[in-house]
Amino acid sequence: MTHRPIPTPSSRLRRCLLSIPASSQKMMAKGIATAADAVFFDLEDSVAPNAKQEARALAVEALKTHDWKGAGKSVSIRVNALDTVWTYQDIMAVVEGAGEHIDTIILPKVGCREDVYAVDALITQLCRARGQKNLITIEGLIETAAGVVNLPAIAEYNQFIGSLRLEALHFGAGDYAASVRSPTTSIGGGIADYPGDIWHYPLASMVAACHANGVVPMDSAFGDFNDPDGFIVVAKRARALGMAGKWAIHPSQIPLANDIFTPSQDEIARAEAMIKALEQSEASGAGAALYQGQMIDAASTRMARNIVDMAQTLGIRPS
Repeated sequence: MTHRPIPTPSSRLRRCLLSIPASSQKMMAKGIATAADAVFFDLEDSVAPNAKQEARALAVEALKTHDWKGAGKSVSIRVNALDTVWTYQDIMAVVEGAGEHIDTIILPKVGCREDVYAVDALITQLCRARGQKNLITIEGLIETAAGVVNLPAIAEYNQFIGSLRLEALHFGAGDYAASVRSPTTSIGGGIADYPGDIWHYPLASMVAACHANGVVPMDSAFGDFNDPDGFIVVAKRARALGMAGKWAIHPSQIPLANDIFTPSQDEIARAEAMIKALEQSEASGAGAALYQGQMIDAASTRMARNIVDMAQTLGIRPS
């Protein structure tokens, strides 16, 4: 391991993050009964400019009215980006109105480390002013060319500032496609003219930057909720790369994400058996072991441990 320690990432479950327009009181109320690990109330793209003020009030009401923690859900607020006139109003309204019920603030279109600091400073002042003890963390949306280019510095925010504020980074396929002028109007889907996964570079870059700094990486939304097969394909790719979970923009996508980002019975059983085989080998003085026709060693244990740890967090045991 490098001499530079990697912070321990948040253990907050987020296999599926459900997006809910803050302008819909009905949809926010329904969100608590879903199987999503986490939800966020959106003040950004799903809310019209003339409805922003009312949406803030509705979000505060939903935060205070429903027992989100009792339902086992973390709750976030997606505010508007820093290039708008609404960011500070969003943050002030929700933190002053219901800050004790907020887990994270999601900041769109993060393009540089300073963007995170601007929101960090505002949250810090608001929480100090109201004597709030719980830590509201920040989750950044990487959805521009600048954000992808500056990923290493953004993901390093906590270590650079000496803070615990940045918890996760999310990829935003729609705005990223617009930023790089990609000829698509499908959010998170593939492009027939491209021979592979068009999102591979930003996703792989985000995974590496996040895991190098103890930040949780999350995959984008998939816009066509009438295409479950397409959702499954991109979600499996995201998990294979090392993403922690994926957005759902419709309740029908929740079980798909939960299933993909939950280790299967076979995966858990195999991982536990590999760990046991290597422990037995090490007890006999060997540094490696033969397991089902392949050599395994300490790296194999570290890979298997990720699966077993996730299973334990979810309370799953192999049948």
